[in-house]
Formats: sequence, C-alpha cells, structure tokens
Amino acid sequence: MPTTVHEFNWPDRVVIGTIGRPGERTFYLQVRTGAQLASIALEKQQAALVAEMIDKILDELSTLEGNPHSVPTHTPVELVDNEPLEEVVELFRVGSMNLSWDPTMAQVVLEAYALDDADIEEELAQQEPTSDTLLRVQMPVGMARAFAKRTGEIVAAGRPICALCGHPINPDGHTCAGPEL
Repeated sequence: MPTTVHEFNWPDRVVIGTIGRPGERTFYLQVRTGAQLASIALEKQQAALVAEMIDKILDELSTLEGNPHSVPTHTPVELVDNEPLEEVVELFRVGSMNLSWDPTMAQVVLEAYALDDADIEEELAQQEPTSDTLLRVQMPVGMARAFAKRTGEIVAAGRPICALCGHPINPDGHTCAGPEL
C-alpha cells in the first residue's frame, strides 16, 4: 500500500502535455486543484493507452441500459483545454497505472504508481504495484472525455510516420529501409 498519496478529487484541471521536440518529447500528466499542482512523467504509450481506456469506459457506460449517469459521447466544448502545461516539477516517473469507475461519484478514477526498482525487474509481469508513491485523480465524466480527447491529439502530434517503412521520421531526416515485410 502506498505511503505517499497525492489525491485530487474534482480537479480544476487534468491534462497530458509534453516538453521537447517531436522525437525527444517527455510526456507529463499534470493535475491541479486550486494551488495544489502535480506533474508526473509517463511514456507516450502509457498516455495513449490511458486515453483509449477512458474512452472505452465512457463509451460502455453511455450504452449501458438503465445507466443513471449522463455520459457525454463527445467532449463538451466548455471543457476543451488546449493550454500548455503549467510549471512542471516532476513528482515521479510512472511505473504502472490503474483505471476504474466510481459509480457513487460518477467519476473515472486514475491511479498512477511511481516507477521503482521492482517495476523495472518485473516490467512485463501482471502484479500489484509495489511503489510507495501514488497519484490518484478522480475525474467527472465530462472532464474525463476532454482528457482523453486532448491526450489522443497530443500523442498524434508526434513525428510523422514514413509511408514506406512505418517508422517515425525524425526532424533531422530519415533513412528509409523500405517496406517491412
């Protein structure tokens, strides 16, 4: 069980953003409630997966017969956040993440555990997180939908993909090996 929990219930802002040029970007999940601000580093693939899974949870809820929660199918215009990250002071690098649905509060719950030595050793194992530091964010459904949309856009804004070989094209050029078979 984590000993340090950074908890954000009903945050004012929760976004994925990046620092650096495409191909050298560092991805951050940033959350703010009032003056409390937290930024954690994560991998591009983690950001893409969490956005995909949030959309999946919300899509399933919106089609669930008898669902008492109003789940938007698109991002509410008033929740679109295209602003840059605020000041980034990295709390930790993410090792593992969990997503869940809290029906009592009608919120998506995102838990991000700090990367530690046990995570590195058991990188591919499906085990309980071993980190002693956790960031927990509880997002209402509209904010969760906006978070997923922005995250998808941030992930897609990276290096263009070569049409021939499928590898990313770096800003300083690309040596194409031709089509992969």
